[in-house]
Amino acid sequence: MSAEKSSLHTRNLHRDSYNFDQLISCVPELKHYVFVNAYQTTTINFSIPEAVKLLNKALLLHFYNVRNWDIPETYLCPPIPGRADYVHYIADLLGEQQKEIPTGISVRGLDIGTGANLVYPLIATSSYGWKMTGTDVNEDSLKNAQHILDQNPDLLPVIQLQQQPDSKHIFKNILKPGDRFTFSMCNPPFHDSEESMIKGNIRKTKNLNKAKHQKPLLNFGGQQSELWYEGGELAFITKMIHESALYSSQVLWFTCLVSKKENLYKLTSLLKKLKAVEVKTIDMAQGQKISRILAWTFIPQQDRRTWFI
Repeated sequence: MSAEKSSLHTRNLHRDSYNFDQLISCVPELKHYVFVNAYQTTTINFSIPEAVKLLNKALLLHFYNVRNWDIPETYLCPPIPGRADYVHYIADLLGEQQKEIPTGISVRGLDIGTGANLVYPLIATSSYGWKMTGTDVNEDSLKNAQHILDQNPDLLPVIQLQQQPDSKHIFKNILKPGDRFTFSMCNPPFHDSEESMIKGNIRKTKNLNKAKHQKPLLNFGGQQSELWYEGGELAFITKMIHESALYSSQVLWFTCLVSKKENLYKLTSLLKKLKAVEVKTIDMAQGQKISRILAWTFIPQQDRRTWFI
């Protein structure tokens, strides 16, 4: 048993090493990919797409009671512990105003680019009872997300899906007059081109396998809208910030993951220019990977309590 993953959020259910006996009891097929490595640690080969997918399926069933989770090949297969961290840090952000973490359907979250995996809404609803809306430009992604919901009918009243018909927009077409969301969240496309995505994919696979692969493996797969955007994450988040100012009274906290630290200065400067009332940067660490959440609001502090009534 390895040490606790202390870099994860204190409420993250995945701080301890995976109990593979437990997980295999949830998803028996996982046993074919579990082995003891040279360090005498029970694990899986994270460069094998099917192994990662079955691990996710077991984690979602055991910890979040999500049944029959699945995604098609070539779609993004997210690391569950890191996704859970984002949700818990948002909970902390909301709790600062309330002095305690708000739970239940009075909290409405908007997941931009929810993907075929629907992971953020699944974790958020299970952990805090929040009502979630997942959006995506990709119709096939939303069809798979809907299939997950259909397998879990208890989630149908609390998780909704909405297609963004125009990839040029993020909040437009989604936020209707009168809509109010407590927060928005987004894991933006990281790469600035398909070529950059493929190179990064091969590099990650090499790091996992310590071997040379000529083509990327699908555990880092994903559709274009999930992984790359012209101009990369800086261009995407810049667009998000500009649009957020147009819907400033309809979302209490806008949030987005930022992978590249060097992008923060430009993004925070833009928020200052657009007169965001408060801007926060929340650091997250999963293993050796460092990321951060950029959070901003246009709502004055004295007006924020009404969002939880």
